[in-house]
Amino acid sequence: MTMHRTTKIKITELNPHLMCVLCGGYFIDATTIIECLHSFCKMCIVRYLETSKYCPICDVQVHKTKPLLNIRSDKTLQDIVYKLVPGLFKNEMKRRRDFYAEHPSVDAANGSNEDRGEVADEDKRIITDDEIISLSIEFFDQNKVEKQANAEEKKTKEEVNNKRYLQCPAAMTVMHLRKFLRSKMDVPCTFQIEVMYEDEPLKDYYTLMDIAYIYTWRRNGPLPLKYRVRPSCKKMKISPSQEGLNSSSRSAMESDSASDKASSPAGVPSTSSSLPSPGTPVQSPHPHFPHISTAVNGSTTEASPNRQTPFCGKARKASVNGSSTSSG
Repeated sequence: MTMHRTTKIKITELNPHLMCVLCGGYFIDATTIIECLHSFCKMCIVRYLETSKYCPICDVQVHKTKPLLNIRSDKTLQDIVYKLVPGLFKNEMKRRRDFYAEHPSVDAANGSNEDRGEVADEDKRIITDDEIISLSIEFFDQNKVEKQANAEEKKTKEEVNNKRYLQCPAAMTVMHLRKFLRSKMDVPCTFQIEVMYEDEPLKDYYTLMDIAYIYTWRRNGPLPLKYRVRPSCKKMKISPSQEGLNSSSRSAMESDSASDKASSPAGVPSTSSSLPSPGTPVQSPHPHFPHISTAVNGSTTEASPNRQTPFCGKARKASVNGSSTSSG
């Protein structure tokens, strides 16, 4: 079975697909020849076809008499170039504004706002690495999602209060956001945090700019993100001394394990750390994130017994002072 790995690609590796062979710069007003699909800057190819009727790359004939009839503006390619090359769109818009400011006699009334350089990054949905993005983060509740799928409900004050708002650089990754949530809520390392867009988990290497592009964020509000906390699935490492146990010690351990299973509910896994008990409510020390539980004197207590904890959705067995209890 072949495993697919995600690798980062440098923009220099994509330059042959983003640059015009006539001027050596990145595409501006990308224009494609319909006969061979080779692309150039609009100004470059128009000037070239004034003296030639053949493609500058493959030498195919564009048109016998009027080559300008067989070229088309490629908006999709131009948008890709603007989004991949930092600052290109902003610099081009400034260059156009400066040109018309220096040449007031030039009539630009027939051109579009983009032709006159009067389009902002927000209108074009171009995001730069150093831009500050507003985002909202809230706890992902599967039960609430299923209810809203059946009937759309109005937002209550509680739902609004559970949502938090942050301002972060567009280059910040999901991994940085997970570390922030772990530090803010004091989440133990035995649990893992997942950041999500709607109900889809996000990769650690995704930046906020990537998320905005992938999920077509329209800037009509904060970037809506969610999180959930789940038990970690890391396996316990066995030391060499434990591997060297004799058969009698192993049989004794198996007998002790069997006795523990006999006194515990069937099918419930045992954990080495204490889990929250629903009978001991404690006020949450994290008012901003009420879903998290806290550790007190080496044991874990629940922040609110009436709220579903995001740490575990199923009943788990906990060992407290040598006795077995179950918590939900």
